[in-house]
Amino acid sequence: MKVIKSLKLAVVAALAASSVSLSASAQDNTLLGAGSTFVYPLFSKIFAEYGAKTNVKVNYQSIGSGGGILQLTNKTVDFGGSDAPLNAEQAKKIGVPVLHIPMASGAVVITYNVPGVATLKLTGKDLADIYLGKITKWNSAEIAASNKGVKLPDLPIVVIHRSDGSGTSFIFTDYLTKVNPEWASKIGKASAVNWPAGLGGKGNEGVAGLVKQTPGAIGYNELAYAIQNKMAYADVQNKSGKFITPTLATTTASSNVELPANAEVSLTNTDNPKGYPITSFTWALIYKEQKYSDRSAGRAKELLKLLWFNIHDGQKNCEPLNYAPLSKSALKVAEKLLKSATYDGKAIL
Repeated sequence: MKVIKSLKLAVVAALAASSVSLSASAQDNTLLGAGSTFVYPLFSKIFAEYGAKTNVKVNYQSIGSGGGILQLTNKTVDFGGSDAPLNAEQAKKIGVPVLHIPMASGAVVITYNVPGVATLKLTGKDLADIYLGKITKWNSAEIAASNKGVKLPDLPIVVIHRSDGSGTSFIFTDYLTKVNPEWASKIGKASAVNWPAGLGGKGNEGVAGLVKQTPGAIGYNELAYAIQNKMAYADVQNKSGKFITPTLATTTASSNVELPANAEVSLTNTDNPKGYPITSFTWALIYKEQKYSDRSAGRAKELLKLLWFNIHDGQKNCEPLNYAPLSKSALKVAEKLLKSATYDGKAIL
């Protein structure tokens, strides 16, 4: 009886070991990501294409940049998607180096609903003063000064902002902080701030809905969303003093500047005279050292191969979906970052 019992235990142990091995193998064939809602349509297209070529599946949950960072912190995903770099508190909580790999860039555009006004130009200072509640009429002297020959109505400005925390709000408030000292001292930059004026809408759709149904409204939306919803949006003055129309080309131009080696850079108020000033990278965040928890070397390799595909072959999917492809300088930095990732101290790529 003891022999039979021992044999049974041995068989059970062997089956368990086999199951663990199979589970790990299957797990390595499905990569997990979570975060940015902005990049979700692009990721969906690229990951489907990559899966068809490699049989590697990618499960990406569109839960917002903050959620993606939290899941990366908790090590429940292979990568996080974020429209803002880690802040000091987030980096401290993770406690080890995290690589910020640029995936594409996007623009935040100033959407508006002003009857009879087909084109509109705004300076950064005036835009911040509108959101501070200091400029309250569309025919104000400040707005008129930038719009010679445009008949601006005597109409109250209705400020619309996001009611939820978002990467879009971070990009927008980061820009306002750079171009208006009063905004910088009173409000600052964050994914959610204490807005001094206006009405809140949840998500891009909430802001867009309020702008479209409210004469005199001004809001901010991602370029892709504004294009898809046929919304009017303003030209914004950049650091060089030029009023720039937000397009994929001017968005890419904003990142075609000298970038830091870690790519943790704010692109707002770009130095490029051809660049639109309210832009940002969207990043994939990964641990620099990939040997953690029970990760296999194979899983780490698959993750790096996926992200390499994203910044090369995957870029062809950007423009059709209204994302700005990586500039030459951004691609160069992204490649170096991926090559710096290690498994047990050794380079993966």
